[in-house]
Amino acid sequence: MGSESEPRLRVIWTDPVTGRKGYAVIDRMVNGLAGGGTRMRSGVTLDEVERLARTMSYKNGAFNLPGGGAKGGVDIDPHDPEARGVLSRYVRAMRPLYRNGWGTAEDLGVSQELLNEVFAEQGVGMTVQAMLDRSGDPQAAGRRVSQGLAIKVDGIGLADCIGGYGVAEAAAAAAEHKGWDISKLRAVVQGFGSMGGASARYLARLGAKVVGVVDVNGAVTNPHGLDVERLLKSRSTLGEIDRSALQSGDREQPRERWLEIDADIIVPAAVADAITADNAAAIRGRMVVEAANIPTTEEAQSRLFERGVVDIPDYVANGGANAWWWWTLLGVIEPDADQSFKQVSKVMRETVKGILELADTRHITPRAAANQLSMENLDRLAGRLGEDASATPLEPVRA
Repeated sequence: MGSESEPRLRVIWTDPVTGRKGYAVIDRMVNGLAGGGTRMRSGVTLDEVERLARTMSYKNGAFNLPGGGAKGGVDIDPHDPEARGVLSRYVRAMRPLYRNGWGTAEDLGVSQELLNEVFAEQGVGMTVQAMLDRSGDPQAAGRRVSQGLAIKVDGIGLADCIGGYGVAEAAAAAAEHKGWDISKLRAVVQGFGSMGGASARYLARLGAKVVGVVDVNGAVTNPHGLDVERLLKSRSTLGEIDRSALQSGDREQPRERWLEIDADIIVPAAVADAITADNAAAIRGRMVVEAANIPTTEEAQSRLFERGVVDIPDYVANGGANAWWWWTLLGVIEPDADQSFKQVSKVMRETVKGILELADTRHITPRAAANQLSMENLDRLAGRLGEDASATPLEPVRA
């Protein structure tokens, strides 16, 4: 199945109470399964959800995970008092998909905790119930996932920090490939939710100096480095920083000027299409590590490549969280923080290294190299397991 093929399924839903729209796209299936998050964002479109579903296919392929790609989106601001009710009714409407092949998880505007609550009240089971039902031992797989979700790391759920840890490891792998010392690099992170906050935390722990973070209210900068842990303690559940937590050297500036912050590592960790042909020239950094989904337009990617800026694709850089779900569910790793971090580090560094080596050899963008490797992996899995569900339980797939 080529990268330009039509998606398996498109769904447009209208909320009977508010008239709000919701969308679901199954891009492709492997062994009857597809994985991808469910998001809430005012203005989300079917086209956006379709692009994200295709990205999820690439993401699963990049890490040799036995499922295709899917995505869900609900067109409402998560701050809206109607949002929870709309999400609950959306989940009820999508129940046939969730129970028959689509495994989902938190995404933009939707926390895992909220999604768990809504799935429970709608009687769907766990958000990855489709995978559990195919695991060969649903009870054992469900127990591993539940135990994994219960793990806290520095007060934050492992599921909420493992993705950002992977982003930092992707940056470290790219730096190593280029011969750069990450401890001498500066980073700016756009978005300070679970993915952006964890990306900032683990970049700082690798020795990088985080000189800027951005939330919906603006950018917070400090050329000498921000106290990331202090800011994490101050943020709201939606990733908004309490400005009273800022220190004397911290400064605020408009949100839209975040690319002007002088940094080596640029981490877009919020909305789609944040880096475009119009603003890509403002980037002075050496690398872009895409923590958000589809944050860089195709034209911007081309311009960055022409300038020699390394751009690690979203579905690779932010793929650690998705891979962690699969690995834990399938028993590749136990529900243990140390095992989880070691596995993500190992596989992320190997994957990024392979992508950049192929890109250098063929003089193509890292995304083009990643697309090729991901689809080769997914086609191989689909050839072995089939596209539709079989009676054969899922097996652990080693990266």
